Amino acid sequence: MRHLQALPPRAVWLFEDETILRRLPEIRRAWSLRGEPARIPITGQNAKGVLFGTVNPRTGHRIVACGPNLRQQYFQAFLRRLRRSYPGRPVWMVLDKAGCHTAPKSQALAKLLDVTLIWLPKQWSELNGMDQLWKGLKAQISANYQYRSIEEHAAFAHRWLFSLSKTEALRKASVLSEDFWLKRFVQ
Repeated sequence: MRHLQALPPRAVWLFEDETILRRLPEIRRAWSLRGEPARIPITGQNAKGVLFGTVNPRTGHRIVACGPNLRQQYFQAFLRRLRRSYPGRPVWMVLDKAGCHTAPKSQALAKLLDVTLIWLPKQWSELNGMDQLWKGLKAQISANYQYRSIEEHAAFAHRWLFSLSKTEALRKASVLSEDFWLKRFVQ
């Protein structure tokens, strides 16, 4: 993580990731009375949407935006939103190499907006604090329940994410763990 050694004093450091919300719920283990199966009503109708999100591992501040899919234009809209949220400050963002992130237009926009992209190794999602927050959200909000619409699902997800205190968010993002891989940069 050589890049973070040179983090400018006023820079904002963020973990960024996306999660897909589906109308058809993810089915997980659920409690029920002994001998009776857990009932999870579903309509069979499906749709999907995407939440783009960041968490600041120093402060717990979160930013979330919805999009219809993972195409680069929605990631670019999220980059613009980040820039408006942190005016005049360099933004350093740790993220994976999803296609919408590595697209040449996304890279050019990040550079134009003074957003430095720091790439995680492939297949190491556990290093991304935002990915860890999404896992908690999926378990608490998305599993075993079908919402009436993607918009309703996104609204519940948004409420859950912002109902967490900054400390709770950092705990769920694994930043407060004794073994957090970037612990020396958080202190």
